[in-house]
Amino acid sequence: MGTSTQSRMTVAPSVDGVSAGYAPGFGNDFETEALPGALPQGRNSPQQCPYKLYAEQLSGTPFTAPRGQNERTWCYRIRPSVKHVGRLRRIDMPYWKTAPHVIESNTSLGQYRWDALPHTDHDVTFITGMRTMTCAGDVNTQMGMAAHVYLANESMEDDYFYSADSELLIVPQEGELRFYTELGIIDIQPQSIAIIPRGLVFRVEVTNGPARGFVCENYGQKFDLPNRGPIGANCLANPRDFKTPVAAFEDRDVKSTVTIKWCGQFHSTDINHSPLDVVAWHGNYAPCKYDLRTFSPVGAILFDHPDPSIFTVLTAPSAVEGTANIDFVLFRDRWQVAENTFRPPWYHKNIMSELMGNIHGVYDAKPEGFNPGGISLHNMMLPHGPDKNAFEKATNEPMKPAYLANTMSFMFETRFPQHLTEFAATEAPLQDNYADCWSDLVKHFDGTDSTT
Repeated sequence: MGTSTQSRMTVAPSVDGVSAGYAPGFGNDFETEALPGALPQGRNSPQQCPYKLYAEQLSGTPFTAPRGQNERTWCYRIRPSVKHVGRLRRIDMPYWKTAPHVIESNTSLGQYRWDALPHTDHDVTFITGMRTMTCAGDVNTQMGMAAHVYLANESMEDDYFYSADSELLIVPQEGELRFYTELGIIDIQPQSIAIIPRGLVFRVEVTNGPARGFVCENYGQKFDLPNRGPIGANCLANPRDFKTPVAAFEDRDVKSTVTIKWCGQFHSTDINHSPLDVVAWHGNYAPCKYDLRTFSPVGAILFDHPDPSIFTVLTAPSAVEGTANIDFVLFRDRWQVAENTFRPPWYHKNIMSELMGNIHGVYDAKPEGFNPGGISLHNMMLPHGPDKNAFEKATNEPMKPAYLANTMSFMFETRFPQHLTEFAATEAPLQDNYADCWSDLVKHFDGTDSTT
């Protein structure tokens, strides 16, 4: 496994003897320094920076984006990032695919479900163990997404990566990871997530493995908190529960490799030092993590079942108001109290395409077959809903408050159709009989009304 944090990185100093670790807030303008006085005050680009550092801006939006959407971070680093890229060479990542990616022999219109991808005996890192399941949209127009499963049993020692294509939303399902980024260190484990912005360099250490989880690769506008509307200022994902790392840097002269993903191609370059050399930074374009157990779900407290959009944690908007490029939706443990109501998700067809993953436990609409680590896909305008056992239970259960325990599933939902990769269609553990879960639903109609 990778070398420990303390031996490789200098971290922001503690406050009153307590390690700062993370700063709370979503989309805040942060400032942090790993050495005292490293952050210039009152200006961004002084003639000479403290500690003889280089000033460099990392922009996540066009310079002219509206003020509330403009994102950038000023970095004060040992070397400018032009020193972190040498001669580039194309390399192959055969299992990591990018939209547009349509294989005519694959039938993406279908109700699909996969068991958890088994761990491999081969050495794989967070990057080399990436397995793309679906692709949607077009990376060249910065719209759409890809859904991946990662398998990792090796740390990235002196190998670094960044994606010019996408923001990465990482959802661990098994094992623990540590992300060493240009702007600080993030530790995540199951029931938490991390967001790595487009263009940010990082490496990943497996701190407890083997590790497995899900990744949503967002080609479009970055994830934001959804507008709550009548819900008001609180509940769902509260901004204070997102944590952004404090400054940390590596000053190491060692042979290193940087891999770049650009328009679906992978390029590698060799350098003679670590690129994680940002000593201080300020701005609002930064990685963060979030504990999914702090998500405060809301729902009906009298009757009927709200749309599942009520469980949206994050949304990546599109140019069409109210139509997301991606929604990240969470189904966690919660009380159900609606009376005279079919409480599980109802049967429906949807303009959005839904990929679900099970982090742990049992999903109420599919009590059998949708196992931890598993994935299901219901593409746009394809009907889906509870299986027979879930229907019968929900139709006949006593109408008293019930606590859904031991459950955490999520959904990557997009306005684009999600196309299967060759790996998803032929190599991943596809449940061939999944569509049969509705085959034993029976007709109850006989012309009489038993509810009166």
